[in-house]
Amino acid sequence: MVTKLILFDTYLYQLFFLFVMEPKNLTQMLTDKNTFSFSKLKYKYGEENFSEYLTILSDFFYRKVPLENFSGQKFVYSPAQVQIVSQSLKQLMRNYSGEKYGMKAMEDEIISTLSIEKIDTKRESVREILNGKAPQSQNEEKAYGIKRGLDFISDPANQITVENLRKLYQITINDFLEPDVKLPPDLLYRNDAVYVVGSSGHSVHSGLAVEKLPAYINQLIRFIDDDHDEIDQVLKSAMIHYDFAYIHPYFDGNGRMARLLQLWYLVQKGYTSALFIPFSLFINQNKTGYYKSFKLISENQTETGIPDMTPFLHFFTQNVFSQFENYNVNEDLLMRFKTVLEAGQMTKKEQELFQFVLSHYGTNEFSTKDLEKDYRNVAYATVRTFVLKFEEMGLLKSHKYGARVKYSIKE
Repeated sequence: MVTKLILFDTYLYQLFFLFVMEPKNLTQMLTDKNTFSFSKLKYKYGEENFSEYLTILSDFFYRKVPLENFSGQKFVYSPAQVQIVSQSLKQLMRNYSGEKYGMKAMEDEIISTLSIEKIDTKRESVREILNGKAPQSQNEEKAYGIKRGLDFISDPANQITVENLRKLYQITINDFLEPDVKLPPDLLYRNDAVYVVGSSGHSVHSGLAVEKLPAYINQLIRFIDDDHDEIDQVLKSAMIHYDFAYIHPYFDGNGRMARLLQLWYLVQKGYTSALFIPFSLFINQNKTGYYKSFKLISENQTETGIPDMTPFLHFFTQNVFSQFENYNVNEDLLMRFKTVLEAGQMTKKEQELFQFVLSHYGTNEFSTKDLEKDYRNVAYATVRTFVLKFEEMGLLKSHKYGARVKYSIKE
């Protein structure tokens, strides 16, 4: 009887708020194009409507996250406003290659994660670095650092700990920094204040105070280790990305580290195909929206006093996770490959070559000369036999350009 009364009271409580605020206004505010910009919502719908809207969000939409802002308040987010596309999860759970990461995907990842920070690198240079060539310039060193970071996080034995986070920073960023910003060997994090400067030249964010860094990073590690918080793991990866960038524990390279940490978390949770999808490529395609989502969280907090991560999570669901199905190989091709493999219709070398094609070229075209050069330990005759046989089996498709022929996986 007591349970029924509580449920009834809760129902009346919900009705009370929905009655105070017109349902039409609530729907309009939830679906408004500026729904994540609270200052614009307040201006458009008025102080009273906005106040009621915020009460409804707080009572019925928000869910707390066990991470704190710099004032010690728990972050929140609105699960109803950040739906995960189911197809994205299927893509992340697949691992169709014997490689530790997709070469084509990580080529895009390296170029894009550096481009986000206005570091220009040539595609050919990145490709050569991924194939083992030593860096020849400062920008190539930065690309090489990301490659080393990918090698580190792709190893499941490298768990996410405070010590391994420091190792990742060392091999990815710190080894290639100028002496005045390099982290000394005895320090885990920066030892002075840091400011993020916007395009206008003004500070747009101040990193966490140095004395609080150990406690906040430890809090983030506990959040990463907690498998019982009932937060969708793919969505949680974006929360980890945001929190690390928000804390800003280093003088330089925080953005690159935040993006690597997101991938690292997904790999640790079994989503190994995260390393076959270039997250940063999709971020870079809407870099303005990426930075705007960071900014909205702090602007909204100034407006409401509530640290709400939803704008950043919404950016990821709309601009990153939703793009996976357009990047990866389709299910039909993988099933055809599996059928042919199980029927014993290909040699081990042919299997390795096809896995290499998936990893190295993705959906891009390649020539027999490209495959011979990139795969290295293979004779041209073997490559030629491979492409003809796999085209006949419906796994590859040829493209004629006059006397030249290129191939791609058959979608």
